[in-house]
Amino acid sequence: MNRLSLLALATSAVVLAACNPDPGPMQYGTEVNLPEPKRGLLPQMVIADPSEWGDRLPVVPEGFEVRAIATGLGIPRQTLVLPNGDILVAEGRGGNAPKLKPKDVIAGPVKAAGTTGVKSGNRLTLLRDADGDGEYELQTVFADGLNAPYGMALVGDDLYVANQDAVVRFDYQPGQTQASAAEPEVLTLLPSEINHHWTKAMAASADGRFLYVGIGSNSNITERGMLAEQDRAMVWEIDVATGMHRPYATGLRNPTALAIQPGSGQLWAVVNERDEIGPDLVPDYLTSVRDGGFYGWPWAYWGKNVDTRAKPANPEKVAASITPDYSLGAHVASLGVDFSSPVMGAEFADGAFVGMHGSWNRPDPSGYKVVFVPFRNGSPAGAPIDFATGFRDDDGTTRGRPVGVTVDPRGAVVIADDLANIIWRVARVGGPAVAPEVPAIEVDADADSDTDGAAADTGGSAAEPNGPATRS
Repeated sequence: MNRLSLLALATSAVVLAACNPDPGPMQYGTEVNLPEPKRGLLPQMVIADPSEWGDRLPVVPEGFEVRAIATGLGIPRQTLVLPNGDILVAEGRGGNAPKLKPKDVIAGPVKAAGTTGVKSGNRLTLLRDADGDGEYELQTVFADGLNAPYGMALVGDDLYVANQDAVVRFDYQPGQTQASAAEPEVLTLLPSEINHHWTKAMAASADGRFLYVGIGSNSNITERGMLAEQDRAMVWEIDVATGMHRPYATGLRNPTALAIQPGSGQLWAVVNERDEIGPDLVPDYLTSVRDGGFYGWPWAYWGKNVDTRAKPANPEKVAASITPDYSLGAHVASLGVDFSSPVMGAEFADGAFVGMHGSWNRPDPSGYKVVFVPFRNGSPAGAPIDFATGFRDDDGTTRGRPVGVTVDPRGAVVIADDLANIIWRVARVGGPAVAPEVPAIEVDADADSDTDGAAADTGGSAAEPNGPATRS
């Protein structure tokens, strides 16, 4: 079958999917009613139609404003706000999994059409707003030559980065604009064979003793066999002193973002669930991650609902499967999570922001936005609240796709957009709701020389990091 035939077949699947007038219920919250599984030759595919932002901006709640603080990036995925207010951006694209025929051969070009075509950055970019006016006047490369970096964590003067194949460490001092070492130190190698799900999310424990790394499965539902899933579909706990690791929680198909809950120190994750059993199965979710917990993949989903595709059956694993804390809806592809604080105001003071990259396999697309999940007494409570929308129109026009979200203690939410290659900052008009307790910006003596080199490093975008929001 040639490329034109494959694309024609994929287009037919999209047309058939669009003819379904009833996409079924969206499941949000702590208790959901799941439909019966539906299986077909191909998933129903409705993809993004990439378009430039032009003079448009994401839509944010009343009392907030949004601006592009960095443009022209090389596929921004996750961000980290440093103690002095600088922002690190992890840029890149990973994965090297061979296609599973015929499914991936057909669906691959359709999915790829809804993503950016720019070159993978494989770097960390640093953004600085030295005077605190919301304009990030410095955009420079902090570290280059990385291997699809994704998760980041700062523990004291140790900056950890989760590449797709290893956790590495840089020395860090406040005010640095460039890593002091060209090559970071390797702390722990990570599973990278096949790498169907390549992103390696990361968070540090509240006491800084451990790193938690999310490692996704090598398939949708073990199509490559269980040997390919060794050490995958789980969260690792890594001892920062030794690099030794152990499985912390398992059965998490693709834990794409991790965060530590303030106060309790509890680890939470957003997880992308399995596909190909209908447009309303299985809900992606936000959950606390229990030490030793098993969350179902591949034998069960949303608690003890059996997935008959997983062979051989495993009733003991099904019986042990934990129901997640909060459903985010099927196929929303959540890729970012961070906990809020009172600086964001009363409505957004207690809860978690979640970045939803957006579906490609529902007749009625879902996701393509940032939501706020309210918490009460330490747990999710109530319906999600739209926080940043306007990334996709009803006609399919798609200007951006949210990935990582990070709460800036100065009173803002930082959003990585890997379709438009922009970093957005959503801040309260008039400043934070309460005075943030953050140190002043520290600027090193080499900042001017780094600024001079920024244009060459970022294709000229550093000269106008706050200019019009355009797709590069």
